[in-house]
Order: sequence, then structure tokens, then C-alpha cells
Amino acid sequence: MKYNVTLNGKVYEVDVTETDAVVTGVTQVPVAVAAPAVAPVAVAPVAAPAAPAETPSAAPAVAPVSADGTQVKAPMPGTILAVKKNVGEAVKAGDVIVVLEAMKMENDIVAPCDGTVKSINAPKGSTVNTDDVIAVI
Repeated sequence: MKYNVTLNGKVYEVDVTETDAVVTGVTQVPVAVAAPAVAPVAVAPVAAPAAPAETPSAAPAVAPVSADGTQVKAPMPGTILAVKKNVGEAVKAGDVIVVLEAMKMENDIVAPCDGTVKSINAPKGSTVNTDDVIAVI
């Protein structure tokens, strides 16, 4: 079967069989054809749903961030399984500060520099997103 695929302003003609796919031709598409104008659509505002009552099993929220010091950020979304260092404790670069569970794997989040832990912003059991500040050194 033959397919025409448009990608980044180019049309690729692809011949696909049971065992392989072969590009048989490439054509440059003019910009006006590649991106047709679309009229803006008005969107009615939607009222925010009422916040559900907090359940006892809900994970603790991430604490506010201190602006002073070196921020240790979450490299990926996940759940804090363990906090290995306490506020006021001295750390060396490479020391494990917290253990983050992401995608069924435990990831050690380490100190990027020597210093003293100024704050732990994600307690055990809290859920963090990518680039959330976990701790400040």
C-alpha cells in the first residue's frame, strides 16, 4: 500500500509491504498549504468543580519552597518513599537525600553539592512532579 505522509512541510510517499516500508519520493510543501488558517473558537468559561473532602489516606502536599540555597529538584514524577536526611544535617555532594519511587523503581535523589539541609519540601508519602523542589541545601 502507498501512503502520503506530511512531516515538517515535506510530503513523503511511502510504500508499505508486510515486511518493510520504503520511502519512494519526497516533495516540499509550500508553507501556506502545510498550515491552513483556522478561525479562533470562542470557549465558554467553565466553573471549577467543588473540591472533594480530603480523605485520611491522601498523600501530604509538597511544602512551600525556600528561595535561599541550592534547590534539589525531582527529575521525574513519583512518590517520596523515604527521607534520608533531616533539616540542619550536613551533606556532601552525592549523599542520598530522599528516595523517589517512579515507574516501580526506587531512585536515589542525591545532594548536588556540599552543605547543610535547609529544608525538606517533600515529606515521606508525598507525590511530586518533574522539577518540583524536593529539598534546599
